[in-house]
Amino acid sequence: MGRWKPDARGRLERAAYELFLDRGYDQTTVEDIAKRAGLTQRTFFRHYADKREVLFGGAGALQAELLAALDRVSPELPAIEAVRLAVEAMAAFMDVQRELARERRRIIATHADLQERELIKRAALTAALAQGLQRRGVPEPAASLAADIGVAVFFVAFARWVTGEAARELVDAVREGFDQLKAVAAGASA
Repeated sequence: MGRWKPDARGRLERAAYELFLDRGYDQTTVEDIAKRAGLTQRTFFRHYADKREVLFGGAGALQAELLAALDRVSPELPAIEAVRLAVEAMAAFMDVQRELARERRRIIATHADLQERELIKRAALTAALAQGLQRRGVPEPAASLAADIGVAVFFVAFARWVTGEAARELVDAVREGFDQLKAVAAGASA
């Protein structure tokens, strides 16, 4: 094994996904992942706290993108419109990772603890978006309601996108979701 090879984090991620899919999450160890990536366990722990974080390590970047997008939206827009634009921007940020998202979803679906962690990630994203709306002057409970709606639309669109039921681009699936929500709110069947 060489002393230093580029893209250690990416190699660890690819190795972990391969092993999780081949062997299962529970049967894969950090040692297995590091070995498959051609790295040491010590290097693994420089990048990830544990093997679960390989699947959830991007949550912070996703949340940061959502909040940065919300900050870029005109403060004059209604809360739900600001949420829609921020969620669309977050979706565009993720659009290039469809195959990885499919694999991640398959791995998470097989393990109850990972499903619970996914729900925690979703709740954290919703809370962060609600706080961002409050900083924009949106009062409670309107901020929490708008954040819940926006994150729900995102996750429904995401599920449709990774299974191939929705548009080719995630941002288009999110737009479709908001259009369907608007139709439901107007009393039309979607």
